[in-house]
Amino acid sequence: MLRQYELVERVLAYEPEADEAMLNRAYVYTVQKHGSQKRASGDPYFSHPVEVAGLMTELQLDQETIVTALLHDTVEDTLATIADIEKLFGPDVARLVDGVTKLSKIEAMGETERAAENLRKFFLAMSEDIRVLLVKLADRLHNMRTLHFIRSEEKRRRIAHETMDIYAPLAERVGMYEYMREMQLLAFEQLEPEAYATITGRLAQIRSSEGGQVDAIALSIKQALAEAGLKVEVSGREKHPYSIWKKMAERHVSFEQITDIMAFRVLTETVEDCYRALGVLHQTWQMIPGRFKDYISTPKSNGYRSLHTALIFENSMRMEVQIRTQEMHHTNEFGLAAHWAYKQHERPDGQVGWLRDLIEIVDASHDAEELLEHTKLAIYQDRIFAFTPKGQLLQLPKGSTPIDFAYAVHSDLGSLAVGAKINGRHMPLRTPLGNGDVVEIIKSRNASPQLSWLGFVVTGKARAAIRRAVRQKEKQEVAAIGRMLFDEIAERLPSKIGKKAVKDAVKRLELASEEELMVAIGSAKLDDRQVMEALVPGSAKDLPEPERWPRQERAISIRGLTPGVAFHLGACCHPVPGDRIVGIRMPGKGVEVHAIDCMTLASGVDADWLDLSWGERTTGAVGRVRVVLHNRPGTLAEATGIFAGNRANIIHLENTSRDELFGTYEIDLEVSDLAHLTRIVSALRASDAVAQADRV
Repeated sequence: MLRQYELVERVLAYEPEADEAMLNRAYVYTVQKHGSQKRASGDPYFSHPVEVAGLMTELQLDQETIVTALLHDTVEDTLATIADIEKLFGPDVARLVDGVTKLSKIEAMGETERAAENLRKFFLAMSEDIRVLLVKLADRLHNMRTLHFIRSEEKRRRIAHETMDIYAPLAERVGMYEYMREMQLLAFEQLEPEAYATITGRLAQIRSSEGGQVDAIALSIKQALAEAGLKVEVSGREKHPYSIWKKMAERHVSFEQITDIMAFRVLTETVEDCYRALGVLHQTWQMIPGRFKDYISTPKSNGYRSLHTALIFENSMRMEVQIRTQEMHHTNEFGLAAHWAYKQHERPDGQVGWLRDLIEIVDASHDAEELLEHTKLAIYQDRIFAFTPKGQLLQLPKGSTPIDFAYAVHSDLGSLAVGAKINGRHMPLRTPLGNGDVVEIIKSRNASPQLSWLGFVVTGKARAAIRRAVRQKEKQEVAAIGRMLFDEIAERLPSKIGKKAVKDAVKRLELASEEELMVAIGSAKLDDRQVMEALVPGSAKDLPEPERWPRQERAISIRGLTPGVAFHLGACCHPVPGDRIVGIRMPGKGVEVHAIDCMTLASGVDADWLDLSWGERTTGAVGRVRVVLHNRPGTLAEATGIFAGNRANIIHLENTSRDELFGTYEIDLEVSDLAHLTRIVSALRASDAVAQADRV
């Protein structure tokens, strides 16, 4: 662990004007506040923030970032408050600490909701000051370095998954490749221990058996370039174990079939020398077609610049070569952190395009699962390049469509899209884009996002915007239904009502606006009696309670519906939790929930389709089975015994046909989910009493 004077000396070495007293005060404060707290390793807890601060000094970040790193856990894990931090260290440090600090534990939230809320707060703070991200990444990296001390395997795997899904891709997106690679390696060791041990063992064998082969190849590359008059640095290494494993999984090949395990880096003095070196290498060794990438003329979205190529060395050995300048290399390894170190007085806050997209996603996401889904879509790599007709270059994930492209240009353009031209030709909106495509979006003022687009868009920004627009459209339609019902209710009142009565009713019902009143009526949150009493107190005394729509009586929740909207499980297909479901809604009626393969849907019913999923409450679903029993005494009793043994309550039983040999029954059963129903059908088929059993 860094001592106090060592940390201060590190900062003063690259920032002589730093406030030495503030650095000392922050060091002492974190030691005092964390006091006797221990880490899983047994080390004092304050060793963690000190080491995180040390990582920040390696990136030569400013004193506010170093102080933030020292204090980043004090609010979460001690009695310190943001107000205390602001009083002692100033508003800027307090704002940064608040951005890094996780939300305090919320007992009502599950793991998914808590993770989503942490991400939401984190991204919003990051949009204001990118240093929040730099400290958070260093915090996560140090935690991963000590992850093996945690005894619970489940907790280690959860942290490793979160690192692999969120923090390693974030490090890649801001160009911090050193952090990304180490995070991936440490997470890989926890998630796939056998694969990790096998691959690292094989790499060690290669190192020992082939001795200095990497050094020998690096020397050959350097000599070839020196003979051409180029002054370069060349280094070589085996590829990253996680990178090898990923390639094995994607290509379905063994370790022995991976032919480009070695990678070499050539560092030049100028950009011109990069291209000259590339020419020399391609003349000296055979280049592998399709493996050349020019990230100098077209940098990645995180600012990464380099030439990539693959060559066939002696004995048919394949190797990857990256060519870049010294300055590019420093920026590539540390990304935005390098930018901050070079240009501390220029704030890169909020200037990153993909970060602005993340903030839009935070605003558009409806719940925790959506936020996590959209965020992962937004931060993963594998990009293509496409152009607007005016030549603007956009980077998108592989598989992106014109709809993704339109939303990347501007949210309004995506919402108004009705067609697209790709390289001058009219193409369907679901067409995957290729590298270098010129995309022109055809728009209409009367257009709106379609639910079906969710079936092919790949970017988190597009998916979030489409879902938000669909929900808004649903809300408007529910409000229109509510307006019609409101007019019917108003006609039954003893006298005509005016705007003031409606305004007063909104207040009495504690709603935000007249529109919210109509939504509440349309979604059956308010019945006629409640509305009449709110409009004219005392007007509904003798009225029986009306019931407009049959309501779902079972304790089942459905995601994707406007809260409070009445829904019915389709009697034609009897969907149960586990089935993929959609809803059909007709103006003025409730929503019918159907299994995706229901024949009612296949018949082309004229209605709006809703993309639905099952909620957390799933008790009381009803599935229907058709059972053909042998016509002999006791077979029906045996079948009902199977239902009882599998804890399935019989809701309805009907004998649909009977002859000398067989009796056919259709039976409605109360089940928990699809797996429960499948077990029952399997048990029926295994019984000697049953000739045939199928789900209806």
